[in-house]
Amino acid sequence: MILQPASRREVKRIALGSSLCALIQIGVFWLLAFFEIGSFGISIVTGTVGGTLMAILNFALMCITIQNATGIEDEKVMKAKVRNGYNLRKIIQILWVIAAFFLPHVNVLASAIPLFFPNVVIYYLQFHGKLFPQQEAAAGTAAPRAVPEEEEEEDDLGPFEA
Repeated sequence: MILQPASRREVKRIALGSSLCALIQIGVFWLLAFFEIGSFGISIVTGTVGGTLMAILNFALMCITIQNATGIEDEKVMKAKVRNGYNLRKIIQILWVIAAFFLPHVNVLASAIPLFFPNVVIYYLQFHGKLFPQQEAAAGTAAPRAVPEEEEEEDDLGPFEA
């Protein structure tokens, strides 16, 4: 399945942000080793790179799953497809951590931490208002606005309501 342009753009943003987080992680591990807290070696770098690649793959698989699910008319089938895709992605992540535990030149901690990098990148983009680019926000393709609901009058007011 080929990613749509919008999904491809988001995967690139997540890949760039996750790569930056990976560089920061390697720097932190090196700094800890510099102060003689743990050791730094090739296993840290391979674990970080492998974990970052798994995180990017996980995000791309999520995009593909959502793309496929949006074309399904039946809501139950659509929800089942999304749920199955979520479960498959979690199993892949668990298998990666187990494999990192058994691989000789891969640090398991350095390989597990990057699985959270896409979440960190999304929170960063959301916090800085860059989750939806300006061109999309101007075109009105951003998140739909909530329609204000009419207030219902209540006969029984609570103790702190006037």
